Order: sequence, then C-alpha cells, then structure tokens
Amino acid sequence: MLRIGVDIGGTFTDFALWDGDERGYVAVEAFKVPSTPPDFARGVMEGLEQLLARGRISAEEPALIVHGTTVSTNAVIERSGPPIALLTTAGFKDILGLARLRLDKPVDLFNRRPPPLIPRQLVFEIDERMLRDGRVDRPLDPAQAVAAARQARAAGAVAIAICFLHAYRNPAHEKAAGEAIRAALPELDLVLSHEVWAQQSEYERASAALLNAYARTTMAGYIARLQRFLDERLPKARLFITKSNGGVMATAEAVRMPIHTLLSGPAAGVTAARALGQMLGERHLLTMDMGGTSTDISMIRDGEIMVSHDGKVGDFPIMMPVTAIEAIGAGGGSIAWLDGPVLKVGPRSAGAVPGPACYARGGTQPTVSDAYLLCGYLDESMPLAGSLRLHRDRAEAALAPIASALRRDAVGAAESVVAVATANMLANALPFMARLGVEPGELTLMIFGGAGAIHGPLLADEIGIGRVVVPRASSVFCGFGCLVSDLLYDLVRTVHGMALEAGLIARIYDELRREGERWLAEQTGAEFAIEPSLEYFADVRYRGQSFDVATRIDAAAAAAGDMKAIAAAFHAEHRRLYGHAEPHAAIEILTLRARIRGRLAQPAATPVAPGPARAIEPRRRRRARFDGAWHETAIYARGDLPIGWRGAGPAIVEEETATVVIPPAFSAEIGRFGDLILERRR
Repeated sequence: MLRIGVDIGGTFTDFALWDGDERGYVAVEAFKVPSTPPDFARGVMEGLEQLLARGRISAEEPALIVHGTTVSTNAVIERSGPPIALLTTAGFKDILGLARLRLDKPVDLFNRRPPPLIPRQLVFEIDERMLRDGRVDRPLDPAQAVAAARQARAAGAVAIAICFLHAYRNPAHEKAAGEAIRAALPELDLVLSHEVWAQQSEYERASAALLNAYARTTMAGYIARLQRFLDERLPKARLFITKSNGGVMATAEAVRMPIHTLLSGPAAGVTAARALGQMLGERHLLTMDMGGTSTDISMIRDGEIMVSHDGKVGDFPIMMPVTAIEAIGAGGGSIAWLDGPVLKVGPRSAGAVPGPACYARGGTQPTVSDAYLLCGYLDESMPLAGSLRLHRDRAEAALAPIASALRRDAVGAAESVVAVATANMLANALPFMARLGVEPGELTLMIFGGAGAIHGPLLADEIGIGRVVVPRASSVFCGFGCLVSDLLYDLVRTVHGMALEAGLIARIYDELRREGERWLAEQTGAEFAIEPSLEYFADVRYRGQSFDVATRIDAAAAAAGDMKAIAAAFHAEHRRLYGHAEPHAAIEILTLRARIRGRLAQPAATPVAPGPARAIEPRRRRRARFDGAWHETAIYARGDLPIGWRGAGPAIVEEETATVVIPPAFSAEIGRFGDLILERRR
C-alpha cells in the first residue's frame, strides 16, 4: 500500500512517499509545494493533484495518508475559535483567571498574566460537589446544568466544556450533566473533562476540556474538506492525523479529540529521528528541526523519545504526555531587527507570504535566509525546492539599514544576523540539555527542516557536538516521520490518596490495557491486522515532595502490581535525574499510566552497498563566510555523491530540497543509507 506523509510548514508543505519498495528508507521520495496560508488545506490538495498529474499516485490505488496539521494549534494561538462556555463546580468561577498563581517570568516587572481563553461571563457555576475520594458531597441537579447551558447558548456559545471538581475520581456528575444537556440542547457540542484526560489538577483539566472544545469546530471543518477531496480524487485513500505524543490516530478520533494534535507537527520530526537513529545505531540524539518560522529541538536518550507532561500551546498548559520539544523563535524566515543599538533575530517571521526579501515575493524585511545568501551558503543559481529563485540584490537592500546601523557592509551585517540566530539557539539548547542531565559531547545532532542542514552544523560547531547526521530527506523529515509513526494512545488513572496494594495496582493497569486495546481497534477497523504493544508508567514522588517523577514500570511488575519494583524504578530514575535518591524514604504514587502502540507498515532499514571508489570533483567553487573570513568552498551536488564518499570542509552539498553546510572543522561522508554524516576533525 502506498503511504504518503504530509507535513505543513510555514513556507512549504512537505510530502514523503513510500510505495512499499523493499529498499525501505532509501526508497522514500521527497516532494514539496509552497504552503498556502491561511488556507493550508489548499496546499495539501495542490500537492496531491501534482502527484496525480505526474502519475505518481492514482485514484485506483489504495493509499494511507498520514497528515501533520497545525490547524488546531493556529486556532488556539490566534484565539480564532468559536465562543465556548465552561460549566464548573460552584465556588470555582475564577478557575481560569487564577490558574496557578505563578508568573512565568517572576523577575520581569512588565510581565502580565495572559487572559483566559474564554471571558468570565461564559463560566457558569453548578451547585454540585464530589469529594476527593469520589463520594458525593452535594448531589447534582441536572436541570440546573441545562439552565446554565441555555444561558450559555443565549450568550453566543456553540460548545460547552464541563469540568467538575474531582471528576477524575468519580465522573458521575459530569456524565449526568452531559446527558441532560445533550437531550435538551442537541445542537451544542459538549466536552467532558474526564473524557479528555482524567488526572488530578482542576485548572489543567479545565484548560484541556476548553482547548478540546475550542479546536473541534476548526478541526472538523478542515478534515471534512480534505475528506471530500479524497473521496472525489483518491477514493481508496485512508487519512490518519499525527498526534502530539508522536503517534497517529484516525480522523474520527482527531475530530473528537483535537487536543491531541496541538503539538503534533514538530513531534513527527522527532519520531523520524528516533527511527533513523535506530537504523544508524545512534542511541543519544539532539534533534533540530529548523523551518521557515522557528527551530524546535528535542532529545532522544537511550533510543527513547523524551516525554513532557507540562507542555504548552500558546498561553495554555497541556497536561497529557507530549513529545518534549523546546521551541526557539529562529527560522529561515525570522526577521532581523534593531532594538536600539542591539541586533535581534525573531520571533517575528516573514513566513511563506511575503517571505524573505531574496524570494522576491514582496518581502522587504531582512531575514536569516537573506543572510545565508549573502554569506555564500545559498546561491542565486540554485532555485529552492526546484523553482524558487533567489535574488542577491533584494537581500542586500533588505539588510542595508542594519549594515548602516552596525557600520558594516551588507555581508558583515549578514554574518552578524547568522551569529545572533546561532546564539539564540545556543541559549535555549544548553539549558534544555542541562535539565535532562546530558553533556553535548554525549550527543549526535540530527538536523532537518528546510534550513536545518544550513544552520545545524554551525550550531554543532558552536556548542561542541562532534557528530552531525543530515538525513537523506532532511527537508521533508517531518513528512518522513509520518511514514514511521505508530498508532499511539496514552491512558491515565489518578490514584493519589487511594490505599494502594498489589491487587488494586494490577487491576488498574489491566483496565488501562483493555481500554487501550479497544481504542486501537476503533482506529483501524478490520482492514489492519495490528499486534499491540504496551508500556507502563507511574508518576511517583517522595512523600512531601512538591513534584513527581515519571517512572517507567516493567510489564511484569505492572501485571503483578509489584510496589517494591515500582519504588526501585523510581529511586533509580530520581538518581539519574538529580544525582541522589533515598531508597528508605516513603514514596507516594500519584498516577498510573499506560501507552499502547500499534505498529503500521513502515520503511525498513536496508543499507545500500557502496560503489567502486572514485574521486568526486566539486561542481564548482564559491566563497562562503566562516569564522569571520571568506573561504574558498567546494560545491557538490548531492546526486553526484555515492555511498561511502568522503570529503572535508569547508564544503557545501546542494540538492533540490536542501543545502548542507560543512564548516571547516568538520569532515563528511555519505553513510550506508545515503545520509550525510559530519564528524569534527581531531
């Protein structure tokens, strides 16, 4: 079955195709079309139309399309969703405004708490109360919930989120309110917090329910439009949507739970890095995804993607497990500007429209891409993505005001822009690695995205990383991530405050397993034969500790409810993270979690045998700036370089969808799968 990965970026929409070729990874094809903001679906459909016109796909052929979309993310960040209301327990009307009382920048005197997603007048109190052990303190009157829903509808709300206190322990009141409102007002969309994520923390749970309700209308319309196109043009195609945890889900689930797509775009690239790392035997990776708007970094340790339980989208928390990603406001389209005498880069971006000045699409502000062109990393004679021609004179004109202010020429200003962008990345990457307890020398940097192969080696040179992998399809790597993603579902049960013993723990883990298997069956139906695999976790802390540690639990220990094994795993993880543990101290288990995985057909790892050794001459040479000086730099075409080729920097490797910069301190070779691997010379 043909498999197509689609990822929408700020500048380009990327396609990765695999037709089941037994060569696997090395047979994956890359294809790009310009993104079409604000109507991003049009770019996806135009790309598929081009593939149909080229005969690369056909209407008669079954296809699995896995799509990463930012449609729900944009709705939340831009606050462009429809009016929605919140029903909450009496006394908690200000739950959204109070949030967690903490300021994200406590030393910033000008910092302001972001406004809630919905206004206070759309929060309605319901006189009910559950206790933390699940017992009813004040029973619910369903008629009151219906009356509040009528008021919300009269105020313009098209959807309602319900978050009652302690519904994670006993959701009976949320269910009863939901049933009554659905019966009385079937036109209202309803979201119940315990169905989104049944975990303690009422503010985060309320936010999750609201975010899910907020994104539903936008996601439903987007998917419906794509599905109509597929029904007409590719009737045998099946559409899946990527998730924030690095997995995928069916479209019906994406419409029901769009909150799981809010951080899905960057997560697909990390999933791709994990897959390629396994092929190459790379266990510890720092990933760097640099596109037109921003740069995202993440970590793979011991072959496992690092997971976060405190992600954010815009101003709002995401409490369910997501791929741990640190976003940096520096991409190829990031705008360089002067704050008084200080040069800054980002976070504003020229985006796809009008784009960097050198694109000659109406952009006039200087960007990182303009700086690349003036520093010699890009060339006017080599169109980007096969068709986008660059214009040096436009880049020089855009950078002229900065050059004048800095009293440098245009090239000097461009080099300063690149240096500031690198410093921005460095300032975020070092603390990120420190939080995870990893030294740069332990890591291999895997770089991808449209600009990643240019800037990644420059960052590695600055940060002290000695090995860099540029995937063979680096510019569409998130699209490749869609090809190697599994069906993935996270489940949680809050147990804090319960009298835990082995039998109860084993029973809860078994319930989570059975719930996960039901979810997996709903996603695939009878057309996919998928063998599920499960992983088990617990969130544990020392008694009196203010934070918990996500701890992986052995399957045998989960099945037996072995509390000693859970405690031992927690002590070991605490020691790894913080350098110490207290094996004799009392512990508390807050939640039990499970993750079920259903593996779909994926490109395998089939190395290509190197050809006969031969010298490869560069296509040409040009000057490029490194370390404040011009260097005569060899320019190679990627298609000329066979498996096993070796070369030394300074050099630049060009292909249709990416440009790879090899700094003077690095040597390079084409690895056994066709990836470009850079090593710092001793």
